[in-house]
Amino acid sequence: MAADASDGALADAGISKTHTRIDQGAERVKQATSDAVERTKQAVNHTADKVEAGVHRAADKTAGAAHRASDKAADLSERGRQMRDETMDKAELWMEQAREYVREKPMQSLAMAVGAGWLLGRILRR
Repeated sequence: MAADASDGALADAGISKTHTRIDQGAERVKQATSDAVERTKQAVNHTADKVEAGVHRAADKTAGAAHRASDKAADLSERGRQMRDETMDKAELWMEQAREYVREKPMQSLAMAVGAGWLLGRILRR
């Protein structure tokens, strides 16, 4: 019986050592997994930060280009308005000068109109 008890004690000690080794191995696996997860999180966060910064830079560049294009379009529109106004002013001035000339010299104006009409008729007949 003493041999059975000592065999049982040895078996219990062996099982205890096995449990300890299993627990140590499980702890190492758990730690390695935890470390790998943490490194992966850091890599993902770092990559996400880089992507976010790139998106911000691209958005800033796009917004800047849109503002410049809008400013240029507004400038061109204003220039076009100014040129139209200047042209209309000149046309009104010329019409007023023509009216004054006809009022001051009606016979000469009539002779010029007849001559211009005759010349235009000759040109268009050909």
